[in-house]
Amino acid sequence: MPRLLPLTLMLLLALVPCLARSETCHGQNLIATLPPAQLTALKAKAEVPYAHGNLWTATKDGHRITLAGTYHLSDPRFAPILDALAPAIATATVLLVEAGPEEEAALKTRIASDPSLMFLTSGPTLPEQLTPQDWDRLATALKSRGMLPFMAAKMQPWLVTTLLQMPACLFPLAPGADQGLDKQLMAQAAAQHLPIKALEPYDAILGIFGQFTAADQLAMLSQTIAADAQSGDMAATLADSYFAGESHLFYAYSAQAMLALPGMTQAEADRENTLVDRAMIAQRNAAWIPVLEAAAQTGPVLAAFGALHLPGATGVLNLLAKRGWTITPFDPHRTPP
Repeated sequence: MPRLLPLTLMLLLALVPCLARSETCHGQNLIATLPPAQLTALKAKAEVPYAHGNLWTATKDGHRITLAGTYHLSDPRFAPILDALAPAIATATVLLVEAGPEEEAALKTRIASDPSLMFLTSGPTLPEQLTPQDWDRLATALKSRGMLPFMAAKMQPWLVTTLLQMPACLFPLAPGADQGLDKQLMAQAAAQHLPIKALEPYDAILGIFGQFTAADQLAMLSQTIAADAQSGDMAATLADSYFAGESHLFYAYSAQAMLALPGMTQAEADRENTLVDRAMIAQRNAAWIPVLEAAAQTGPVLAAFGALHLPGATGVLNLLAKRGWTITPFDPHRTPP
């Protein structure tokens, strides 16, 4: 499902040397096309703590953390966000990101040394595990991305799901589209000799996918294949939602959209949504809190990570609030405490 995109982009970059030309993709914002009553209901469902906005400040006992929710693909709409964050990066003592340059290099090395992380080294191949109809649809989806189907036959199911997160309209592959907000902030930090540190170990992403059973991975792949015709629209909806400060609204929409998939029941959708949220968001959020607090003890911190980690009862902002931090929308003109 498209909700995996923010998490898995780093892994995709570790597997291919370049990424897609996002400016060639022109999808439709699916949330904007909802009838008024459905949109109202969706917004009500998405109303959780700190649901609106990408930039926040947390303060406690004279310590300060600036938190920037990120989107991981290039987009010209980043310009005003970068301008707003300029004072924060100028005064920060460290930039915290999901994975810094050292972690990305370590992940590439690990992948190169252990093919079983990415590929099926024993047992049935994907054509043998999928139904003939799903394999035919997958072959078509891969060809539309310029990839020969046999190349995916021995890939781990979650890896193929990750690949399909990038819509066909973004291909052929070309360099430069991975310059999302996190990458641009990292470039600015490097230019200013600001230390860049990771919120989690380099192999955390591999452990996350390890929590999904083989059956869960195949089910997610089948769902992604079934939804591939709308992948361009979903990517556009994700981007528009992010720049409107409404990433959680997209998250709620994507969870709801699962019900339109063939054979999907409410019970199965709820089970999978809970599994994805716990493994990819909630557990990581909880693990990041001690890292954020420790970094803040030595001076102002700028932390940049996927925007979906900010809102909600188990979101980073609410977890910090529970530990006594005062959470306010980021104001670049406010004098730091």
